[in-house]
Amino acid sequence: MTIPEQVVARMMSKDAFSHWMGLEIEGVGPGWCRLKFVVKPDMLNGFDIIHGGVVFAASDSCFAFACNSHGRIALALEVSISFTKSAKAGETLFVEARELHLGNKTSVYEITTTNEAGETVAIFKGTAYRTSRDVLS
Repeated sequence: MTIPEQVVARMMSKDAFSHWMGLEIEGVGPGWCRLKFVVKPDMLNGFDIIHGGVVFAASDSCFAFACNSHGRIALALEVSISFTKSAKAGETLFVEARELHLGNKTSVYEITTTNEAGETVAIFKGTAYRTSRDVLS
């Protein structure tokens, strides 16, 4: 098992919220992660579309997996999200993080959520602070 795979397995073993959301790991590598989940009825807002907080939370989980994938504990410094399309119950969403910058103390990621048709649902940008502590120790 690679370091990114070990890191995500460790993180997921204690991440009740990501499990509740039904996040499935499709792939992980250095600075990269791809998840998928199905929109459940209890994830909808008063307009019968996915609650923005759910999309944010899925993006945040993907961001966390990607920025910790190098094996050093990384913590969010700043995040933002733009919602571009709604989703309904039963739809499968894909969340993919890619590393834009990896420095000694900070890293930057773009996380894109898409639907089954490949349409962008949201774009999340995150900056992380990289500690000197090891995730796996």
